Amino acid sequence: MCYYCCCCCCVPRSLAVGTKTGYKLFSVTSVDKLDCIYESETPDVYIVERLFSSSLVVVVSLSIPRRMNVYHFKKGTEICNYSYSNNILSVRLNRQRLVVCLEESVYIHNIKDMKLLKTLLNTPSNPSGLCALSINHSNSYLAYPGSSTIGEIIVYDANNLSTVTMIPAHDSPLAALTFNSSGTKLASASERGTVIRVFSIPEGQRMFEFRRGMKRYVNISSLSFSPDAQFLCASSNTETVHIFKLEQHGPSGEEECPTWGSYVGKMFSAASSYLPAQVSCLIGLFSLVPSMVSWLALSLCLSVRIQKLPRLLVASSDGQLFIYNVDPQDGGECVLAQKHR
Repeated sequence: MCYYCCCCCCVPRSLAVGTKTGYKLFSVTSVDKLDCIYESETPDVYIVERLFSSSLVVVVSLSIPRRMNVYHFKKGTEICNYSYSNNILSVRLNRQRLVVCLEESVYIHNIKDMKLLKTLLNTPSNPSGLCALSINHSNSYLAYPGSSTIGEIIVYDANNLSTVTMIPAHDSPLAALTFNSSGTKLASASERGTVIRVFSIPEGQRMFEFRRGMKRYVNISSLSFSPDAQFLCASSNTETVHIFKLEQHGPSGEEECPTWGSYVGKMFSAASSYLPAQVSCLIGLFSLVPSMVSWLALSLCLSVRIQKLPRLLVASSDGQLFIYNVDPQDGGECVLAQKHR
């Protein structure tokens, strides 16, 4: 079983996978083949994060969930390790900072020497370790929940170690957060899973709002911008992956909510079970994954370019990676190009 997967938004792209028997690093440069570039037998790894295409990798295992180990995997050596007061729930890193998130605290390290720069104590209860760090180290913004009861987002400048703004994003607690590659946009979803919003950073102004559904609550497990920030994809514990196009409508510059999308989506959802090799996709509204796939609560989606073409990557927690072709101009059906286990 796969505990954890993360796709690193850098070229060459890599996929890190943690399992009961160890962790693996894959190169994702083609559709047809995944090249395993490193494999470790460290047992019960539930967090593994690679710093882009570098040799630095951060690992946390179930055997010692309060300790973070930092390795140079090409040399096979440990750079350092840090222990914390409680279990580590998530780790985020860019070329400037390494962030460790516990349930009620956040630790910010300088990645060059691993020195602890700042500890944010008594943060609102965050049992899933939800946080996001911009991969752009010049705009090294950190986002994490500002409340355990409503969807407030704290945006923190991890370079200057100061709070930037608080965004009242949703009425219910947060479920997902992600920055675009430049750190100028932040997308969020709440536990209800019906509305996804995009905010400008650092101002915190609402730029876009997309309605994922009307009444049915879902658990959104992943949000991801495309490299050019023109598209946003969202995965959940249902048979659907939605792709939204970020474009302004009308002189007001405000995005209208595609509220009718859920109704059209129901028709395609019923038909999707008969299309095992395709994803019914209307860019800007929804993308429906075949119901034959056994989606679990943990699934990740990522919009990337592989071999110069836009692709949608979807990873499920049963250890499968699906690669779909995406037509950003005309939309239509997203064809399943390859499946890897």
